[in-house]
Amino acid sequence: MHPLLAAESGSGNQLVSPVVGVMIWTLIIFGLTLIILWKVAFPRIAEALDKRQRAIEESLDHAAKVRQEADELLREYRERLSEARGQADDIVARARRTADVAESETLAEARRKREEMMEQTRRDIEAETRRAIQEIRAEVADLTVLATEKVTRKTLDSADQRRLVEEALSELDFAALASEERG
Repeated sequence: MHPLLAAESGSGNQLVSPVVGVMIWTLIIFGLTLIILWKVAFPRIAEALDKRQRAIEESLDHAAKVRQEADELLREYRERLSEARGQADDIVARARRTADVAESETLAEARRKREEMMEQTRRDIEAETRRAIQEIRAEVADLTVLATEKVTRKTLDSADQRRLVEEALSELDFAALASEERG
């Protein structure tokens, strides 16, 4: 074997083989370290973990409250939206009813005016027909008197004139003339 290898193998043996004194001191230092950690570090770590846990729980509680409030606001919003839609539907329905009533009233008023105008036109036609018949009667009477005077070559007295006019007028059918005017 080589002398350098022999030196290395001897020192490696010492590291692998347990030394009781070093082990005891290692265990004592380890125990002291645990006691120091137990008294100083672990309470601070536990306190920090507790604070962190409380902060997370508070955040979760706050998030739950915010969600509950958001749900409540959403519910209120939906209720108000539903009410607004209902009111809008009522307004539209009232507007339609008002429009229907206004349309009915307008149609009724137009019908009434048309009937009034037609009635007035009928009255005007009847009055015009009566006036025309009166004019025709007067003309017929005048023509009858003139024709009689020319035929008889004499002037008739008023009783004769009246009798001749009545005879001429009775021969004319004024009712038929009036119905022809209407047709």
